[in-house]
Amino acid sequence: MLFNRQKNHLPTAEEALPGRAEPAFGVPERHTVLGNPLVGPYPEGLVVADFGLGCFWGAERKFWQAPGVWTTLAGYQGGHTPHPSYEEVCSGLTGHTEVVRVVFDPALTSYAALLKLFWESHDPTQGFRQGNDVGTQYRSAVYTHSDLQQKEAEESRAAYQARLTGSGYGEITTEILPAGPFYPAEAYHQQYLDKNPGGYCGIGGTGVSCPIGVAPADG
Repeated sequence: MLFNRQKNHLPTAEEALPGRAEPAFGVPERHTVLGNPLVGPYPEGLVVADFGLGCFWGAERKFWQAPGVWTTLAGYQGGHTPHPSYEEVCSGLTGHTEVVRVVFDPALTSYAALLKLFWESHDPTQGFRQGNDVGTQYRSAVYTHSDLQQKEAEESRAAYQARLTGSGYGEITTEILPAGPFYPAEAYHQQYLDKNPGGYCGIGGTGVSCPIGVAPADG
């Protein structure tokens, strides 16, 4: 019973594991596919976006394959436990979800294009799971880095909800919140499906297309 509760209950700050003051592990210096540094500070002019859409192995591959993306980094976000381990996140006692940090060149792509890829690459109506992956760490999330990102994400959610409703799907459960601390995942998670091409990928979309460019260009 406790195990099931942890899979479907977001812990409060008081319930969450204490974590640690410093990272317990490092991450590789460079992206195995794109060749650029994984961790910032990033070159001037690039933009950071954070997305959670289920298991970050397949999610990260979706984004590193997208035009205009400079680097991607698998990690944990949205919870309470500082510098968590994978095992701690999987326990359901950190509050974090698996996310992908996407660093992109706005001259080559747009946040709207990345939102379209995000919505279409998973089922955002499933709550604390994606397919057979069950737990709060697989919840759908967008963590924003500016008021404009927040506005675009909320407007794209409304536009996609209309499409999903018309196709018989339920309510989107995606949380859209200002970005809190991002904690990189262990080295073996980074670009996992590049290093393990036959590895597990549990994410899959609804088949419903998302309109792009629903948000204004400024504001």
